[in-house]
Amino acid sequence: MALPDSYTIKTGSIQAYFDAMLDAQPPERFSVKFLENLGFTSTNDRLFIGILKDLGFLNRDGTPQQRYFDFLDRTRSAQVLADGIREAYADLFAVNTKANEFTVQDAKNKLRTLYSGKKTDLVIGNIAKTFRALCDYADFSGAPATRQERRPAEVEQIEEPHEEREPPPRHPHEEALPPSGKIRVSGLQYHINIVLPETRDQAVFDAIFKSLRDHLG
Repeated sequence: MALPDSYTIKTGSIQAYFDAMLDAQPPERFSVKFLENLGFTSTNDRLFIGILKDLGFLNRDGTPQQRYFDFLDRTRSAQVLADGIREAYADLFAVNTKANEFTVQDAKNKLRTLYSGKKTDLVIGNIAKTFRALCDYADFSGAPATRQERRPAEVEQIEEPHEEREPPPRHPHEEALPPSGKIRVSGLQYHINIVLPETRDQAVFDAIFKSLRDHLG
């Protein structure tokens, strides 16, 4: 369900919260201490941190996200907030694309249906009031920003042209292989070392040299 759980009972302070954010250096982590440094020391002020998380300004641990930094551009702060509201209350805008024009009672009636009894009427009323106060600060006149999903990087496969490689040059005194697959080598000298067995039998030596003569020509 694209509906927030967060709300504030100090809806009249929402504009002051955002204005203070614009005047302050963005923190590494938007904590209760940082909110107190902005001048909001009430325990009820702390509920605003949950709202910023639902709006996509902060991640779950309070670290500012890109939308927070985009908001700091005063020329489009209200439009950035509108994008966050559209996402946080997406189910409400699915019912009516102009949900930002709802009165508190209109929003409460629609939210009561969308929450399907999962929240008390008191909580739904506070969420509706928070929604109305956020919309009052935001600017919905522009087209909603398109969300771009991160996709795995596509690896471009480049097919290299097939190259026909020429056979390596032959040595001048080497001849090509004949069709039979036998190697003919001319003009080469071979030095063959033969280890003769320790024997006095002349027949053994005759057999060895005869074999060499038959094979080497």
